[in-house]
Amino acid sequence: MNQDWSQRRSDENKERRDDHRSPYQRDRARVLHSAAFRRLQAKTQIHGVGSSDFYRTRLTHSLEASQIGSGIHAQLSSKYPDLKTLLGPVELIETLCLAHDLGHPPFGHGGETALHYMMRHHGGFEGNGQTFRIVTTLEPYTEYFGMNLARRSLLGLVKYPVLMANVHKPMMPDNQAISGRNLNTSQWHPAKALYDCDQRWFDWLLQPLSRADRHEFTRSSDRQDNHRKAIHKSLDCSIMELADDIAYGIHDLEDAITLNMVRRDEWLKAELALMEIDDQWLTTHIMAISEQLFSPFTYVRKNAIGALVNYFITAIEIQRNSDFAEPLLAYNAQLPASANQALAIFKRFVLERVIQSHQVQTAEYKGQQMIMAIFEAVASDPGRLLPMEARDQWRQQSSNNGQMRVIADWISSLTDQSAQRVYGELFA
Repeated sequence: MNQDWSQRRSDENKERRDDHRSPYQRDRARVLHSAAFRRLQAKTQIHGVGSSDFYRTRLTHSLEASQIGSGIHAQLSSKYPDLKTLLGPVELIETLCLAHDLGHPPFGHGGETALHYMMRHHGGFEGNGQTFRIVTTLEPYTEYFGMNLARRSLLGLVKYPVLMANVHKPMMPDNQAISGRNLNTSQWHPAKALYDCDQRWFDWLLQPLSRADRHEFTRSSDRQDNHRKAIHKSLDCSIMELADDIAYGIHDLEDAITLNMVRRDEWLKAELALMEIDDQWLTTHIMAISEQLFSPFTYVRKNAIGALVNYFITAIEIQRNSDFAEPLLAYNAQLPASANQALAIFKRFVLERVIQSHQVQTAEYKGQQMIMAIFEAVASDPGRLLPMEARDQWRQQSSNNGQMRVIADWISSLTDQSAQRVYGELFA
């Protein structure tokens, strides 16, 4: 493996006695001990579900994704022994899964859309791009280099290896009068990308790649009436993304069932769709698992959830893309067609029956209004309304875009509760 991938942007002179950890064990520790990670405990995974102590937060979701990611790593190491060295240490995958949601703002996608709208003239806002910005710049583990993670860790966190300016497509005329109350979120979803202001980090990240690999890796595809979309991701990122998708599709469904957000009869259509998939395991087990999912007994539901997670983990394969010379780009983990179709059904059910439900969307809309109001107020007088540390950073910026980015960085770092508190302090 090319040693460049274990390099850090800044050489560290930290002599710690008898410290035998690998670079990725250190990276995992930096994520776990970061303020950005701790804040995930107060960012809700599914909004509007009341005050139950059961439901998942962004932090518990990240922990579960990490556990699933380690399971995928173990499975692939056993299934593909010739690629075991390339797969690297399990701590790398755990690091990526723990860090993948660090950039999500308060109030979920409502908060993301609100911040993107407020930043539409200043580089936009997007949760994955914000994650990259946190680990490279904002998290104060170092003075200038964020967490200063190993290059391979950074590569694994980049789900969309493109810059915003290269994929963003205006969704509607910008001269249309819009207030926070009539903002149509479907017209203001951000492009999935890194920020243009973080290009120097992106350039450093891709230095070990050949010119041909770099060109192919950063390609994007056109989508009619929508933003362009990145095509490729690294091997490590593909494993992390599968772990995230499984945690979202299966564990968020578990939350919804336990909190009585969905009923057995509502699940029937998805169950029938799963039965139609040409997959022996699903054909044999999905009826019984569906009954178990809606059992009144927790241990029965847990058994069904565990069986589903195991089904997806053990189905994952590694495919090779001959367009790349770099092995970390040439190999990707993916589900076979039948399992991928099944996971899509689970994810779509969670999206349609849970995420797009009235109670969740109402909560996100309320949060969206708060975020836009806070941004508008702070941007009107940042030297007065920003907290001290953010105010100092704002004053150090030499451009209006840089100053607005500081405001977006600060607001996106708020938890759901702290955003409500700030809103109350400003407007109550």
